[in-house]
Amino acid sequence: MNYNMTSFYAFVLLVLFLSSLNLVFSSKHRKLSYVGDNGDLVTNLPGQPPVDFQHYAGYVTVNETNGRALFYWFFEAMTKPEEKPLVLWLNGGPGCSSVGYGATQEIGPFLVDTDGKGIKFNNFSWNKEANMLFLESPIGVGFSYSNTTSEYAQLGDDFTANDAYTFLHNWFIKYPSYRTREFYIAGESYAGKYVPELAELIIDRNNNPSLHIDLKGILLGNPETSYAEDWLGMVDYAWSHAVISDETYKKIRRSCEFNSSDPWKNKECTQGVDEVLKQYNEIDIYSLYTSVCFASTARSNDQSMKMTMKHSSLMIPRIMGGYDPCLDDYAKAFYNKPDVQKALHASDGHNLRNWSICNNDIFTGWKQSKPSVIPIYKKLISVGLRIWLYSGDTDGRVPVLSTRYSLSILDLPITKQWSPWYHEKEVSGWYQEYEGLTFATFRGAGHAVPCFKPSNSLAFFTSFLLGESPPSTR
Repeated sequence: MNYNMTSFYAFVLLVLFLSSLNLVFSSKHRKLSYVGDNGDLVTNLPGQPPVDFQHYAGYVTVNETNGRALFYWFFEAMTKPEEKPLVLWLNGGPGCSSVGYGATQEIGPFLVDTDGKGIKFNNFSWNKEANMLFLESPIGVGFSYSNTTSEYAQLGDDFTANDAYTFLHNWFIKYPSYRTREFYIAGESYAGKYVPELAELIIDRNNNPSLHIDLKGILLGNPETSYAEDWLGMVDYAWSHAVISDETYKKIRRSCEFNSSDPWKNKECTQGVDEVLKQYNEIDIYSLYTSVCFASTARSNDQSMKMTMKHSSLMIPRIMGGYDPCLDDYAKAFYNKPDVQKALHASDGHNLRNWSICNNDIFTGWKQSKPSVIPIYKKLISVGLRIWLYSGDTDGRVPVLSTRYSLSILDLPITKQWSPWYHEKEVSGWYQEYEGLTFATFRGAGHAVPCFKPSNSLAFFTSFLLGESPPSTR
């Protein structure tokens, strides 16, 4: 009897032990069923608000031989990440950080606080609706690097697209459950080139089943699209918003051939465009009606606010600004903290990487840029991708006129006429639907739309993922 009771109790204990072991394993399995246990989990980011989702950061090697690696920060969706799509976000420049802008000034769950020391929670983060992946691209941007220094002189559109494509496939090795997930690419500004170019690569190479990525659509904000149309829209917008005089406007329209291989060979055109840049240097070109940053603690050199342009190039000019130009400096202070770099696996916390929100050397040294991605749009439309474009209507950098001029070249049939869309019972902007493309505006928003209209942007993003029109009733 004693032997039987002992055996019974031993059996019960064994069952309880195995059950508890299975519970632990199941818990871990649930936790890691849609991510890879790869050591990139961020666990001690200084000042991080408590959250219920996991996030990961680190490097993905894109070229072993040359020691080329791109830095990413990945946020699981706040709820049911295993059921939600994957969205890659890219900022442009070229040479600016998707981590510094997109992740922590615009649409990520943590926003850099204005003291430069910590972060605060973003109530309108896009990871409420999707798993969000932010990539610092190309090499030389943010924490991304190459051990082969000669590669920095080779950067251009094709180089960037190929590295981003390689990054995705190598990232899927770390996170295998995402390989078959619905996938979208989003971005703004010069990512108006990056996003369609990467999408085209994916479409072209999806013929190989082993390389298939389930790309469903692209989403672009104030995107550079076609140099001639972007320039013309920039000039027309500056004149129509009283940034330049009638005389300057007439001079530009009379002398500038933005479709030519070198518009700047005409001295009168160059003088006129220089006058546009001169006036825009007095304000924030990204947001006509908000203040620039004059804080002496934030900017030690006023020249850092000046717009730069290469007259020998069609490259559209860029300044380092946004809704709050000071935020650029707050971000720099935050990402150069040793404990932040260590927490994000960007460095060991001792041998620090020098992080900046934009790398001007990349901008000025950019080797190759497609004059227009309109032919790529036609290709992406033909294969049925969901394509949405939006414009903050107070942006002078890639203004709403530039995008409208580019859309007019596409000459798509209209399926839904120009109509207001609403958020919280207010007109949030206007939109029009075409065969294969949706275009919308954000009323009162500058270049980085989510900085100005975070709640509206999240609602718009939700509609995009659902493939539904923006809300068209109050």
